[in-house]
Amino acid sequence: MSENKKVAIFDVDGTIFRSSLLIEIVDRLIFVGAFPEEARDEFEFEHERWLNREGGYEAYIHAVVQAFLRHLKGVKYQVLADAAEHVVEEHSKRVYRYTRDLLKQLKQDDFFLLAVSHSPKTILDKFCPHLGFDKVYGTIYETGGEGAFTGKIVDEHLIFNKAAIVHRAVEKEGLTLEGSIGVGDTESDIPFLELVETPICFNPNMKLYRHAQREGWKVIVERKDVVYEV
Repeated sequence: MSENKKVAIFDVDGTIFRSSLLIEIVDRLIFVGAFPEEARDEFEFEHERWLNREGGYEAYIHAVVQAFLRHLKGVKYQVLADAAEHVVEEHSKRVYRYTRDLLKQLKQDDFFLLAVSHSPKTILDKFCPHLGFDKVYGTIYETGGEGAFTGKIVDEHLIFNKAAIVHRAVEKEGLTLEGSIGVGDTESDIPFLELVETPICFNPNMKLYRHAQREGWKVIVERKDVVYEV
């Protein structure tokens, strides 16, 4: 336990990882045949709309999540774990410079590093430790008697409430929110950003950016090899 240790809370996808771990793992599961090729059709329309800037990223990632949930049922846990291992081996260095360096500095400053993400915990547990995280919260999917997924989410009411997760972690790990830092990139991160002393909106989408403007929060953008504050 880390009594009274300051905490730094990070979202992962789009905040540290320069894509979505869920998108990468769905692609891998389709590639190995665990998901049918037709699963791609279920989110390709929203993907194209996002690429063409005719639709939002939120609609695209929602379609990916729904496809993942629909096809996960009956898949063995080890298949997902193997896919997660492959994705991390191939993509672990595809991170943003700003958040990568911030994590290193906060680790040196003896912060407790907490990752709070909606991605599957199976892949987060492989991706986050090498970045120095002390605790990881992600989506856990229920398995049945033979180790196959049922298609249900464990504690769904909690994992989609990032503020509740932070409160649980602070109490469980004996942390303090005094001097705390939070980094997120979309409006789903607002609940935990409101809890910390220093909220940082990194490459925010429009909804988070507008909220940050109203609240006077720091906005950081990394574009190519340039990092600047808006």
